[in-house]
Amino acid sequence: MTATSGSTIIDLQARQLLCERDDRVLFEQLDVAVGNGDLLQLAGPNGAGKTTLLRLLAGLNRDYEGELLWCGQPLTDDFFAYASKRLYQGHLAAVKKALTPLENLRWLVSSWNVSDDQLWAALDEVELGGYEETACQQLSAGQQRRVALARLCVAPTPLWILDEPFTALDKAGVRWLEGCLQRQVESGGAVIITSHHALENIASLRQLELGSTRA
Repeated sequence: MTATSGSTIIDLQARQLLCERDDRVLFEQLDVAVGNGDLLQLAGPNGAGKTTLLRLLAGLNRDYEGELLWCGQPLTDDFFAYASKRLYQGHLAAVKKALTPLENLRWLVSSWNVSDDQLWAALDEVELGGYEETACQQLSAGQQRRVALARLCVAPTPLWILDEPFTALDKAGVRWLEGCLQRQVESGGAVIITSHHALENIASLRQLELGSTRA
């Protein structure tokens, strides 16, 4: 179950990006292009700048040189229009442990027009049926991750930007998420992801190994 509209044009481009951290160049002269039906996996060793690049592409970090364009226009020209088209999830589950999965999910999707019936169905899809009103502090790390990922089931955004979403998931959770990513790109959406998990089973996968210059 996804709410992606394949009619939305996805055109995210990075041109000649350069980013430094603590006087160390993470990447330079980096070109990236993501469009409808793309699944781009950022790869590389720890410290290579995968999360940094992900945050740049999400528009959450402006400490760079080069250009970031959405549909041909600089990302900074109308950031809120861009932000309404993309879902960003960091490497932490980012759930409030005192709240229930249902309450957390309501908060996570509060800017979208999503009904409670859809939220219940989303939690059921990620195998949290029966836990909807249990405080998240009583759930395992994998279950808390599923709470955060449940919003993928109802996301109206055509572009997903995900940092290590497979963390703490069991085999069933991994299979579900792989299927979810596949449906997203098949429906005309796009995904940019960092993950140490192998994604060979997903069609249209491209990899960008940091240190290369083009994806």
